Amino acid sequence: MAFDGIVVSCLAHELQETIVNGRILKISQPEPDEIILTIKNYDQYKVLLSASAGLPLVYLTESSPLSPMTAPNFCMLLRKHLSSARIISVTQPGLERILRFEIEHLDEMGDVRKKYLILELMGKHSNLIFCDDENRIIDSIKRVSGFVSSVREVLPGRDYFIPQTSEKLDPFTADLVSFQQLVLQKPMPLSKAIYSGLTGFSPLMANELCQRASLDSQQPANTLQEDEGIHLHRNLERMMEAVSNHEYMPVIYYNGKEPVEFSAMSLQCYEDLEAKEYSSVSAMLEAYYAEKNQLTRIRQKSADLRKIVGTAIERVAKKYDLQSKQLKDTQKREKYQVYGELLMTYGYEAKPGDKEITVQNYYTNEPLTIPLDPTISALDNAKKYFEKYSKQKRTFEALTKYIEETKEEMEHLDSIRTALDIAEKEEDLVEVKEELTEFGYIRRHYDRKVPQGKNGKKQKKVKITSQPFHYISSDGFSMYVGKNNFQNDALTFEFANGDDWWFHAKGIPGSHVIVKSKGQELPDRTFEEAASLAAFYSKSRDAEKVEIDYVEKKHVKKPGGGKPGFVVYYTNYSMLAKTDISHITLAGGSKG
Repeated sequence: MAFDGIVVSCLAHELQETIVNGRILKISQPEPDEIILTIKNYDQYKVLLSASAGLPLVYLTESSPLSPMTAPNFCMLLRKHLSSARIISVTQPGLERILRFEIEHLDEMGDVRKKYLILELMGKHSNLIFCDDENRIIDSIKRVSGFVSSVREVLPGRDYFIPQTSEKLDPFTADLVSFQQLVLQKPMPLSKAIYSGLTGFSPLMANELCQRASLDSQQPANTLQEDEGIHLHRNLERMMEAVSNHEYMPVIYYNGKEPVEFSAMSLQCYEDLEAKEYSSVSAMLEAYYAEKNQLTRIRQKSADLRKIVGTAIERVAKKYDLQSKQLKDTQKREKYQVYGELLMTYGYEAKPGDKEITVQNYYTNEPLTIPLDPTISALDNAKKYFEKYSKQKRTFEALTKYIEETKEEMEHLDSIRTALDIAEKEEDLVEVKEELTEFGYIRRHYDRKVPQGKNGKKQKKVKITSQPFHYISSDGFSMYVGKNNFQNDALTFEFANGDDWWFHAKGIPGSHVIVKSKGQELPDRTFEEAASLAAFYSKSRDAEKVEIDYVEKKHVKKPGGGKPGFVVYYTNYSMLAKTDISHITLAGGSKG
């Protein structure tokens, strides 16, 4: 993500257009490093100002997070000075990641005074600083003493200034000569030379500038030809002209359903990804961080389940390897049977003490040398070989069954891991956890307040709220996608009718996709879209195309004792389907 000077410029313009001349109605501090200003200006607006070291932010929002019962000191200070105060301006110095709120209020004597609320969006150095009309610090949401920073103290009574920790050019005023001297003479990759030499430029926008100039971002800056440097500077001027004219286009770029990056203007370097435009930069930021936080939260919530599944898969894989090795050893069993039969026929030719005997193998009509135990007779050697054969035959039969069970367990666990990849909400994990519990990978918790289960113990109820995905095909047919094995079984054997169509990725774990045919013949386009859903919601979702089996639901059967999600079918069609589902509509109007 690139919360850079260009995004801040877009925010400054948006806030200037919405909250300037508005009055502050309410000030709250829901988090130690976060302030929310409620401002009345025809309409009512809420401005979130976060100086979080991990996620510094500012945008207009409609959410109202809970605040502590007792307001923190910094919040009380702002309320004392700024209640009913009027916003005069919202500005950005140069292209710095700084927003400066100029605020007018009445003091205790009724005289008009000015204050400044300055938000610095600088990673771990982010801060929200409250200053008087002489730029003297009244207080800050984070106090920084000289023991913490040798560059600048942020303490009451100190003068406020923007620290100049490195020599950077203001991209609005950078002429060609200074650009060549401070950027193009650096012996480092061009993109790094740009963002380390220009104020407010992030690595993302540095790469974008290289893309617009058709230059390799990894080429050393000091190896550029003179005309290439001039061309790059002209592209910088055009970019800054667009920023000066407020030619913004807030956009989020997606890789599938995952938000990859946001920007205040369209990016040529991401033209291969799906782009979603927003009417305002605040709407873009709120959507991006909501989706990003949701994905992060799901990954955190599913981490324990993934560990359990991963450990189980590792254990089962070791068991499978051991069983396969043991099975390979039983491949000699037929040889031992032949040895026994030949010794029963020709054993009389062996002399006492012989260590081997060569006889005619009547199965192949070729001579065969059979090792012998010289301490026992040929007949006893035959019995010993028959015993080896019988033992290995029993081992082979048992191992064949065990290996099949182990393979099914591996496939089952693999399907559960795929379900964890598909999960988008916390409730989607509930059924996955229940399946792991039902098959003994997680210990069941018992509760005295709930009815007894089959084992006589009182089982804790699991509330299931997750539902399958529901898509609408371009031709108006409903398409349902199971998120896990339980949903797959329910869709296929409880929800679907015999003439509905069933889709699944061939030979790999994935979702069951059901298309409700409504007794009609499905158009080719609906077949293709349903197949794409089956491809995307499978283990091979990162591949470009996946082979999909599809068949009428009446041909899909559940084998006796089969694990959840496991089915068999003997008559089917197949097609190669793309994993791109961005063009398919979710029920409710949004794209997949």
